[in-house]
Amino acid sequence: MRPQILNPLFAEITALKGIGPALAKPLDRLGIARVVDAAFHLPTGWVDRIARDTLDMADAGRTIVITLTATDYRPSGRAGGRGPIRVHAADARGNIVSLVYFGGNGGWVRKMLPLGEPRRVSGRLELYGQELQIVHPDHVVPLDEGNDLAGREAIYPLSDGITSKRLAMLAAQAIDRAPDLPEWIEPGLLAKRGWPGWRAALARVHADPQDAGARERLAYDEVFANQLALTLVRASTRARKGRSLAGDGRLRALLRLPYAPTGAQTRAIAEIEGDLAQAQPMLRLLQGDVGSGKTLVAAMALLIAVEAGAQGAFLAPTEILARQHFDSLQRLLAGLPVTIAVLTGRDKGRAREATLMGLADGSIDILIGTHAIFQEAVGYRDLGLIVVDEQHRFGVAERMMLAAKGQHPHLLAMTATPIPRTLTLAVYGEMDVSKLDEMPPGRTPIETRVVGEDRLGDVIDGLARHLAAGGQAYWVCPLVEESEKSDLAAAEARAEKLRVRFGDRVGLVHGRMKGVEKDAVMAAFSAARIGVLVATTVIEVGVDVPNATLIVIEAADRFGLAQLHQLRGRVGRGGGASNCLLVRGNHLSETARARLALMRETNDGFRIAEEDLRLRGAGELLGTRQSGEAQFRLASPEILAELLPIAHDDTRLLIDRDGGLSGTRGQAARLALYLFERDAGVALLRSG
Repeated sequence: MRPQILNPLFAEITALKGIGPALAKPLDRLGIARVVDAAFHLPTGWVDRIARDTLDMADAGRTIVITLTATDYRPSGRAGGRGPIRVHAADARGNIVSLVYFGGNGGWVRKMLPLGEPRRVSGRLELYGQELQIVHPDHVVPLDEGNDLAGREAIYPLSDGITSKRLAMLAAQAIDRAPDLPEWIEPGLLAKRGWPGWRAALARVHADPQDAGARERLAYDEVFANQLALTLVRASTRARKGRSLAGDGRLRALLRLPYAPTGAQTRAIAEIEGDLAQAQPMLRLLQGDVGSGKTLVAAMALLIAVEAGAQGAFLAPTEILARQHFDSLQRLLAGLPVTIAVLTGRDKGRAREATLMGLADGSIDILIGTHAIFQEAVGYRDLGLIVVDEQHRFGVAERMMLAAKGQHPHLLAMTATPIPRTLTLAVYGEMDVSKLDEMPPGRTPIETRVVGEDRLGDVIDGLARHLAAGGQAYWVCPLVEESEKSDLAAAEARAEKLRVRFGDRVGLVHGRMKGVEKDAVMAAFSAARIGVLVATTVIEVGVDVPNATLIVIEAADRFGLAQLHQLRGRVGRGGGASNCLLVRGNHLSETARARLALMRETNDGFRIAEEDLRLRGAGELLGTRQSGEAQFRLASPEILAELLPIAHDDTRLLIDRDGGLSGTRGQAARLALYLFERDAGVALLRSG
């Protein structure tokens, strides 16, 4: 379905000259599997090389290109020959410099720098005492190959066995294959910003990474394609004929709440009620910090749907969260004539059959569960509302899939990850937004402290006092690396050490456990048979245990702000005071120091989210890759804030004034959707 003009860019990377299976593997680790990936793998910096005829101490600290002749090899004097290899080399006047290489036996160095044969050498000149040296020259080539070494060279993110020079060559080949595409940016905007055309911008960025205009143009293209996809989804949703769900209030009147809703909850419920009363399907995002009362708002929305004679479905990303929501709603709606059921992937046999029959005949009003609730075998008598929890786990494509269920049901998405204004527009631009920015009464702010890892013994002593006083605690293990196996090993080791002190009062949960095992540990923790729950970070520790008022986060400096804030939200769920201990390493970067200081200073998730976007970037802030969508790879977080509103307005202009997707600019914009792989928008193009 992709337009043929783009096919050369979407060929496999092996279509480029010099790329076989051996090089394809390290390129794949960089995310370069196709020609377009090489084109969009932009340089992050550059090195300026100065051509010199002779060595000069005044050039120390600069990268030079010079003709040198090897005069002497000085292999390592260490046992095993693992020390540095030094090659003495002379310039045209006989001045000597040491070329220093670490590792290896020196055979390859002799081959590269044969005695008496001149070579063009590039590298950073340094002073070592009173001697000049170049450690690991970046280029050593015969004289006839060294003519193009001087000047500026782009520096790329690298993988083992891949050099910046190789990536620059791949980018050049990719740009040669890139077609001249018609312009999708509004002419007035293009002239105002002084941007080059798309293909010219691509060539300029790779030739000169300092070219801010070209880099900004490419970032804008990606943001524009994203906004166009979201605009199309929004328009498609608005054009659908759904059904009005006007509740009569009879069920809500029976609800006995332990406290009055906050002003923010009341506003959100009113906005949702207004949307549900419309024939157009609701598409609304409910943003609320941990503990702000999203579950009550969701329950009210579901009751409105049931009052109107429809069924509601509540989708959670994990079994643990699904069963927690089931328990919460059963308590909240106890005594109401409403039937609630739960369905996850592991429900089998008669229980599953009974649930399916109840959904089909309408005797089940509200179904809570994981993705299993939308399997083909699951049929609803009259599905009117879908609530999606932890929205960041589901991408635009999945939101569209859900909205296509039944007779275009209303959709309420919820997230406990506060999202900066910029990112809300980038990721949820097709949705209306309600925000819970007040906390229910009686929630005590969580006290957060930072301690060094050298005080781990004191932390465990404090945990012992906490348990002796009848409290419970979470212990979150460090993010070892992007590997579930490594994180699990760290959690198992910590659990064993804690068991030496606390015996069978220590439980362990991790992502590799079977659902039944996980539930058993969670149930034991909820019932206070377990005092300490050790957990990896690969799962959502979504249990609501008011008696758990202490959380210890080990190696907290390795986490992002949003993740730390989410983990901290596991405590503070009862009326008592809660504490969060962030155990840090002894050698902190400035970013990590700033992160931990902010965590200590504030419990405001929205403020934390804004700072996390600044420090870490959009992809990491969301905590997981969006399902079914490409990420921003050309638009940095810093530039997103500036370009998003412009792209938002430009896409509206295209749709409202410039003939939409059937006009001249619209035809070009279609290409942008395919080029930047905005699947949600492409799916709507395909469906007409």
